[in-house]
Amino acid sequence: MSNKILLDVKGLKQYFNVGRPDEVKAVDDISFHIYEGETFGLVGESGSGKSTTGRTIIRLNERTDGEILFDGTDVAAIKSRSDLEKFRRDVQMIFQDPYASLNPRMKVNDIIAEGIDINGLASSKEERMKRVTDLLRTVGLDPNHGTRYPHEFSGGQRQRIGIARALAVEPRFIICDEPISALDVSIQAQVVNLLQDLQAEHNLTYLFIAHDLSMVKHISDRIGVMHGGKLLEVGTSDEIYNHGVHPYTESLLSAIPLPDPDYERSRKRIKYKDDVEHDGKTRSLKEITEGHYVYASDDEVDFYREKIAKSKAK
Repeated sequence: MSNKILLDVKGLKQYFNVGRPDEVKAVDDISFHIYEGETFGLVGESGSGKSTTGRTIIRLNERTDGEILFDGTDVAAIKSRSDLEKFRRDVQMIFQDPYASLNPRMKVNDIIAEGIDINGLASSKEERMKRVTDLLRTVGLDPNHGTRYPHEFSGGQRQRIGIARALAVEPRFIICDEPISALDVSIQAQVVNLLQDLQAEHNLTYLFIAHDLSMVKHISDRIGVMHGGKLLEVGTSDEIYNHGVHPYTESLLSAIPLPDPDYERSRKRIKYKDDVEHDGKTRSLKEITEGHYVYASDDEVDFYREKIAKSKAK
């Protein structure tokens, strides 16, 4: 991981039905950055705004306000077709549902080669076929199965096809939108290990979106915790997992099961009361300790610093 910031999100807002009674503030003024070669985990319950954040970064949604800088360039300012195509090559997405994200009428070879064809990355049919074959091997699939259709594969295999499709255009940054949530637990670890191996091999940068905090800890360098469109806590994976102090983070941590019957019998779930977000105080991400940020008001900073100190003293 380098010290170069590859993605810089500043004050991002993504509202739907703006100005109407049913306006939804899906992403509400969040800021974070991701270093080149890093995996940044974004965690939170369903409806917290994680996937909307990812889709807005890749311009599947046009943002309401804020800045998204990729390698120093404002994503919204990309207008020309050639620049947009370059951005689409550099930034790819692995979708949550491996069943819905693959065209059922296309053979796997053609699904993977679609990006190669659009971007003119192969000069001949032979080179195209070689690239597809290499990609299938890279993600652990039999190249001979490239003539099959998506419905002939298991969920884990389909997700590998989705990963191969994302890799086909040689991206620098991949948004992994809950890529394992639709898979069996035994397959989840295989896919996560594959993503880590590919990251090391191709110097990839990931935004890894999930609701399973233990899995996010396993793969991420840093973690951001989202709820109600807000980013409530950001820090290293160890810091968030072991010393998370925002009430919502504590609630998520208390929900993680462990393979220990004695612990499970005594485990107490912490219920999050979101009235702390609606008490009229002005809050923003404050640096409580080095690299550890919490969504807090000025008068709450000392409280959270003491809380972290007590947590580390145990």
